[in-house]
Amino acid sequence: MRKTDFFFPTVIPTIMTKKFTFTAVLLPLLCLGLHAQESTKATNSATPKNMWEIGLHGGHLFVSGDVPYKPGFGGGFHIRKATDYVFSLRADFLGGVAHGEGVGPSYDPDRRFDNVWFSGTGLAVISLSNLRWDKSVRKTNLFVMAGGGINYFRTEYMEWDGGSEPEPRMPSIRDWQFSPHAAIGAGLSFRMGPKANIGIEHSAMMGFGRRADYVDGVELEAGIRSPFRDIIHYTSLRLNFNIGNSSTLSEPLYWLNPLDMVLNDISNIKSQQEAFLQDSDGDGVVDALDEEPDTPVNAVVDTKGRVLDSDRDGIPDHVDKEPYYTPRQGETVNSEGVVINPVAAGGVTESRVKELIDQALQSYNPSASGAAVAEWFLPMLHFANDSYTIKFSDYGNLAGIARMMKSNPKLRLVVTGFTDQTSTEEHNLRLSYLRAKEVVDHLVNNHAIARGRLIIQYKGMEDALVPAASSYLNRRVEFRSAQADDVEMDPPANVKTGDGY
Repeated sequence: MRKTDFFFPTVIPTIMTKKFTFTAVLLPLLCLGLHAQESTKATNSATPKNMWEIGLHGGHLFVSGDVPYKPGFGGGFHIRKATDYVFSLRADFLGGVAHGEGVGPSYDPDRRFDNVWFSGTGLAVISLSNLRWDKSVRKTNLFVMAGGGINYFRTEYMEWDGGSEPEPRMPSIRDWQFSPHAAIGAGLSFRMGPKANIGIEHSAMMGFGRRADYVDGVELEAGIRSPFRDIIHYTSLRLNFNIGNSSTLSEPLYWLNPLDMVLNDISNIKSQQEAFLQDSDGDGVVDALDEEPDTPVNAVVDTKGRVLDSDRDGIPDHVDKEPYYTPRQGETVNSEGVVINPVAAGGVTESRVKELIDQALQSYNPSASGAAVAEWFLPMLHFANDSYTIKFSDYGNLAGIARMMKSNPKLRLVVTGFTDQTSTEEHNLRLSYLRAKEVVDHLVNNHAIARGRLIIQYKGMEDALVPAASSYLNRRVEFRSAQADDVEMDPPANVKTGDGY
């Protein structure tokens, strides 16, 4: 009698009658795994949302026990979810058939057995590959796992003393048994793309209790277990799929570098910094401050990147052949800024020269609401971090301001100090005051500008030019023409010069 002659007619109908019981046993295991994942997600909301993995597997199922094993087969599926970049949870379901035949190390008679095995196992998986952070996405994933579950099996066996074949008779049966088991395993997966991977792994399951020793049907004496406990081994090939919307979910985290997000943020900051300092039109004003970022080559611009038209004839200075000749009423200019219908023939008359001088004096009259003065180029002075010392490179700018004030004795200037956003508000108010005061003292002591013509104001970290907290562009002193209602601000509390301000 061949072993398949007694195995399939008796085992398969029993499997069909027990299928509902098996489902009832495995369903709680799946629910437990899902609940654990939800709990982990709730306590680790900073972890990126990622896809689930669903896998199909098949391979070699065999028993290491008291009877030498013969090749068997098994198959099933698993569901896996990453809790972070190293750990994940997996619910594994397996069904298969294992065989054995021969004389075992602890049992003399010849024996033949066939075992039908079903199990559900919850596993904690550790991805060893993600302990290295050298690549953005892993090509391979080496992992180990451990856990436990429950199995449901049935064993049919025959034994005889010597001879090539047993006498024809009905086999003995160890009917369906439930047993808890512990499981360990290891595997290696290969990434095929963002949605799929293949792998190979081996796992071993060892049951607990007396019934766990019945997998190969061997029991030395009634109630006495055999000295070699039965262990189910399963070597399998796996085809795994990542389930989820790739536009909103990442790959399972065990494929990703945990530092990849940080490295991307650093890269974005660097690219934003480069973009901020870019000067597309080459006019000397960075794009972030340039109000006209596409000015022509060699165009003369102001501090905001705007093309200058000094004589206001509609022709910019870099094209205008008479950039400082303001047309009179009734006169028009050509494309080069030259008057084509002068009111007075024969060149510029003395009265025209006087008229131009009067216009210039009126435009530079500081008592005329300060509107013209606001168009002058008044430089900004920038300072080192946490310092109010004037740089030597700015001495020339201050000398130019002094000459301008001496040429316009009625002009008064507001000198306003600012800081960046890297310290406390109280500290920044004192520092911005000291910067403005240092500039005023320089103009008074080095260029003999009357102190009453300079008005100190300070704003700390207010009115930042750029959003970067520590940018040197924010550490500055600005100048503007004073209005009638501009008054000097009182120094902030506890201010003093020198160290420890």
